[in-house]
Amino acid sequence: MIDIRLIRKDPDLVRENIKKKFQFEKLPLVDEVIELDAKYREAKLRSDNLRSERNTISKQIGTLMREGKREEAEKIKSQIGKMAKQLEESERLEKEYFEKVQEIMLQIPNIIDDTVPIGKDDSENVEVERFGEPVVPDFEIPYHVDIMERLDGIDLDSSRKTSGSGFYYLKGDIARLHSAVLAYARDFMIDKGFTYYIPPFMIRGNVVSGVMSFAEMENMMYKIEGEDLYLIGTSEHSMIGKFIDTILDEESLPQTLTSYSPCFRKEVGAHGIEERGVYRIHQFEKQEMVVVCKPEDSKAWFDKLWQYAVEFFRTLDIPVRVLECCSGDLADLKVKSVDVEAWSPRQQKYFEVGSCSNLSDAQARRLGIRVRGKDGNYFAHTLNNTVVAPPRMLIAFLENNLNEDGTIRIPEPLRMYMGGKEVIG
Repeated sequence: MIDIRLIRKDPDLVRENIKKKFQFEKLPLVDEVIELDAKYREAKLRSDNLRSERNTISKQIGTLMREGKREEAEKIKSQIGKMAKQLEESERLEKEYFEKVQEIMLQIPNIIDDTVPIGKDDSENVEVERFGEPVVPDFEIPYHVDIMERLDGIDLDSSRKTSGSGFYYLKGDIARLHSAVLAYARDFMIDKGFTYYIPPFMIRGNVVSGVMSFAEMENMMYKIEGEDLYLIGTSEHSMIGKFIDTILDEESLPQTLTSYSPCFRKEVGAHGIEERGVYRIHQFEKQEMVVVCKPEDSKAWFDKLWQYAVEFFRTLDIPVRVLECCSGDLADLKVKSVDVEAWSPRQQKYFEVGSCSNLSDAQARRLGIRVRGKDGNYFAHTLNNTVVAPPRMLIAFLENNLNEDGTIRIPEPLRMYMGGKEVIG
């Protein structure tokens, strides 16, 4: 959510931003919100004036009664009664206009950063940098499910019976590897100075609408029937929601948090051979990093966060690249975002394994996350980034650490979490 004062002051800037995001259907919302905002302020002024006038007149009643001027006092009481009805109607309109303004403001996208490349969709994202040499071995790299099945590490048939498509059973050393990656990611971020959290895995509707757009909510979130609770799609939702309606001391910033959670998402995603695997699924686990900071620090933290993800993958000998998300690929709350993609020797291309986002004060405005500064309160900035999501990361890990004999090499950082094992097979 952007500041309504920006629309009042520079509506053309807001319109141009909508055009950069290729959301032309939202252009009429700017004029609509300007008109409703004017009506809201007019109704609010009327309500304020009526309350002030009522209070002034009410003070006269006691004086008149003490002076024995009961008849005049009764006339004022009658006048106050009429004013009460006017105030009631004015307050009703004030509330109605305010709610309509808020509803529209939630649909208007955040102002993107000047450095964001302009493009319609993810096909126009821009490569920033590559880290590590992408290698294609002399031997054939099987599909990731085939690698897991040869190691007796996955059972998709049973999960289809219990839960349907988009789920899996991991077992044996592959399940242990999954847990090892998460444990290593946890300790990796703790070593960076982040505080470890395990958050609630369900959140209320007002938190959901505070951390994401309506379109994202509809496409991602599972709702608990009969309750105001949603299963989280990522622990960022709970972690940002943790600060709802709080005023943080400036000295307490930045808040640097790393959180583990299962994640639940409605969409399986693209059709085709990947549906048989674990690239797009309904349930997975993830280690996340979240930062709440002062506005002037958010750009620096954005660069730190995606660099942490790159460093993590490189310690496991996985080549990665970073892509700058173009304007049309940014969710409405984001001002800037990059995707971290891992190298797939089998497909001989990179694929997404994480995303780093700067949301400026959009989530803070929606959730009421303020900072107590020397010159008054202001909204915090929030950022998030994936450390690792093992289902996708496992694909990259297995392909990049596969030996010709079918065994899997375990890089040194993971061995302590794998009971000292150097190889799976």
